[in-house]
Amino acid sequence: MKRYLLLIILAVCAIAVQAQADRQYIRTGNRLYRQQEYPKAEAEYRKAVAANPENPQALYNLGCALMMQQKDSAAVEEYQKAGQLEKSSLRKAKVFHNIGVICQNHKMFDEAISAYKESLRNNPDDNETRYNLALCQKQKKNNGGGGQNKQNKDQNKDKDKDQQQQKQDQQKDQQKQNKPQQQDEQMSKDNAEQLLNAVMQSEKDTQKRVKDAMRQSKSRRLEKNW
Repeated sequence: MKRYLLLIILAVCAIAVQAQADRQYIRTGNRLYRQQEYPKAEAEYRKAVAANPENPQALYNLGCALMMQQKDSAAVEEYQKAGQLEKSSLRKAKVFHNIGVICQNHKMFDEAISAYKESLRNNPDDNETRYNLALCQKQKKNNGGGGQNKQNKDQNKDKDKDQQQQKQDQQKDQQKQNKPQQQDEQMSKDNAEQLLNAVMQSEKDTQKRVKDAMRQSKSRRLEKNW
């Protein structure tokens, strides 16, 4: 019996030491965070999470440090873990508010709207979240729907434009290829006509020389005879 009691006491002491360790890391991380030493604060919060992975405050603070370094994807992961573990409605509202901000910044409007609504369910009096929700819904409407859907539409439009431009370029290349052939055919025709004209002119010149020679021959004979 005494041995079981001793094991229980040791277990409680280990938990207490662990709790003190993660709280100490959190306090150190908070001090660095206020000094805007976000990478160092991140390191301390990670130590707190390693000491106690079930501490939602350590997970939330780690998400904040990551968010301030624009490590948005990693920050959302830590916020989601904190949201699952957090029991306080007010702190849970902050978790989902920050998730909404990150998603809104990346034009992921559907995800942002969902996060803001979850935040308001936990804290209906948060006017800042309510404003962000209204703004996000307006942005979604102006962008023709969810950010991902619009991105897909834009990608399809760009693809169609590229295909159309490629087709036009191919037509231009074909025209360029055909044009020299047409010019060659025209040049061949012109050359043939020039050669024919040259031959005809040569024949005319030859006939003229023959006639002139005959005239000269007759003249010489007449002179001789006369």
